[in-house]
Amino acid sequence: MSRTAISDADRAGTALLTDHYELTMLQAALHSGAARRQAVFEVFARHLPHGRRYGVVAGTGRLLDALGRFRFGPAELDFLREARVVDAATLDYLKSYRFTGDIWGYAEGECYFPGSPILVVAAPFAEAVVLETLTLSILNHDCAIASAASRMVTAAAGRPLIEMGSRRTHEYAAVASARAAYIAGFDTTSNLQARREFGVPSAGTSAHAFTLLHDSERHAFAAQLESLGKGTTLLVDTFDVATAVRTAVELAGGDLGAVRIDSGDLSSVARQVRKLLDELGATKTRIVLTGDLDEYSIAALGAMPVDGYGVGTALVTGSGAPTAALVYKLVARADSQDSTGPLRPMAKRSVGKPGRGGRKWAVRQRDDRAVALAELIMLDRPDPGRTDRALLHPLVRGGEVVGDQTTQAAREHHREALAELPAHALQLSRGYPAIPTVFEPNGE
Repeated sequence: MSRTAISDADRAGTALLTDHYELTMLQAALHSGAARRQAVFEVFARHLPHGRRYGVVAGTGRLLDALGRFRFGPAELDFLREARVVDAATLDYLKSYRFTGDIWGYAEGECYFPGSPILVVAAPFAEAVVLETLTLSILNHDCAIASAASRMVTAAAGRPLIEMGSRRTHEYAAVASARAAYIAGFDTTSNLQARREFGVPSAGTSAHAFTLLHDSERHAFAAQLESLGKGTTLLVDTFDVATAVRTAVELAGGDLGAVRIDSGDLSSVARQVRKLLDELGATKTRIVLTGDLDEYSIAALGAMPVDGYGVGTALVTGSGAPTAALVYKLVARADSQDSTGPLRPMAKRSVGKPGRGGRKWAVRQRDDRAVALAELIMLDRPDPGRTDRALLHPLVRGGEVVGDQTTQAAREHHREALAELPAHALQLSRGYPAIPTVFEPNGE
């Protein structure tokens, strides 16, 4: 199912998902006459969080959808008028607001590095500046989740992962997190809205409450097996794990699908449960572990007889990095609204936060084995070498979406992008970015 499966009636407008200062700048720019100057904004991260080796682009599809709903209708205009946020001239401009510019971006699922221009917005200043907060709120969240999820997928080493963090974050952040995790390689989600809206496969077992509801653990297991079949997953750590496993196999036999363990010393309990399952003849019954897992605990469990993991809190909070630290900066502008010449490179000189002026292009340099060597950022449109590949693709042209991906396509792209990184990129220990970012020429 594509993200367009939800009707327009289910989608709220996005124009007020913004900061007050964007409309302050808009009003002042309309007053000065600079609002319609052509401008270029870029989204990039100055650094990767917590010494990570790479970041993952996610949220582009959600952003394009939000852009299509960025409209100031009667309700929004009435609010701005009554709250005296902007003046009458600005309200008149917003009434007919439509994005008519161009947007380029890295493909969803792509890996990025410090300085990578993962999104480039070219439009009149007035059209582009009001998109800052919406763009950053979506991309900062989704990129952070996908970056953490990708590390967890690597740590799982081929074992399936279920995203189950809905109860640990904002209700809509949960949906976005499920989508971002799926792009990065998670297999399923517990969140049904993510399945409905983005086609992410869903799965679910049961909670301790289900067991406690019944007169005994045996009654609870029997009810679940009768209703859902022997392929279901039984939660076995409500009381005594060994007793629960024996009861489960007695009721389901060797065809029991899986057991879930959510507490205790997971590595020790997993070994004991595997041994017991095998002794009882349930050699094909899988073991799924949950309970405050992150990429490090998943990696530590790698030698255990485990068949899958469920991850919640660590996933939806970016495993310690809940934002990707992305910024949205003006890098070029025209000298006047009538200017037709090249745009003037612009960059701030703030201590600690210097910018690089000029509209950027990006190429992933690779060797003859298609292993990534560097992130090459340049001011001229690139002519990639035989083994290199251009990273920026048109997403919006003249206000119309031209480069939207399906969630499944983004997932496949991430698998390919990750495979081309050097082997040390997959290390969980802190370190430098997997490849250097090279600016040619050294930007202004």
